[in-house]
Amino acid sequence: MSVTAIFFAILGALLIGAVSPGPCFVLVSRIAITASRRNGLAAALGIGLGGALFGCLAVAGLTALLLKLQWLYIALKFIGGVYLLILGIRIFRGATAPLSIDTGGPVAAAPLLRSFSTAFVTQISNPKAAVVYASVFAALMPKSPPLWLLLALPPMLLFVEASWYAIVAIAFSAASPRAIYLNSRKWIDRIAGTAMGGLGLRLLVEGFRAQKS
Repeated sequence: MSVTAIFFAILGALLIGAVSPGPCFVLVSRIAITASRRNGLAAALGIGLGGALFGCLAVAGLTALLLKLQWLYIALKFIGGVYLLILGIRIFRGATAPLSIDTGGPVAAAPLLRSFSTAFVTQISNPKAAVVYASVFAALMPKSPPLWLLLALPPMLLFVEASWYAIVAIAFSAASPRAIYLNSRKWIDRIAGTAMGGLGLRLLVEGFRAQKS
């Protein structure tokens, strides 16, 4: 396989991983609906930057090291699990709180930096994402990769992840999804919060099991 083919194979494999529903999808769609399209795009950028960071770590071989250091991997499972659990509880508890939807008027939406940072932390707090990056790089990266490949992958990973979640943000910030959300907000938020918290609990359970084994 040529280096160019390897380049696109890595991007394709990680795009498939990004498209698979997970905590980032839940978060971006909810931010886009409850805040604004700009906030959703800011969240998409935060996730893309997290993907670029994983790409840099994978290029440096640090995520592969994560697979060898069992204690570090378990610690990240606990940290990520606690973060996602807290985030899920916040979403669930806020299901009945008053909500101000941005309609493009002069009233400011939620701070863009908050949407960006929340999405970024959600991305990097998931150790499974790091493992996916490490696995893809380990399987596809040539033994002696050219410099251009090492330099091109992180920004392209940012582009791939941010582009996908930008599509999610644009789709869920449209009028129809917002109307559906407002009509069923209490149950949608409770389902989203339960899903996010469930992912956190799953990481914690996996951490306890890995610790005992």
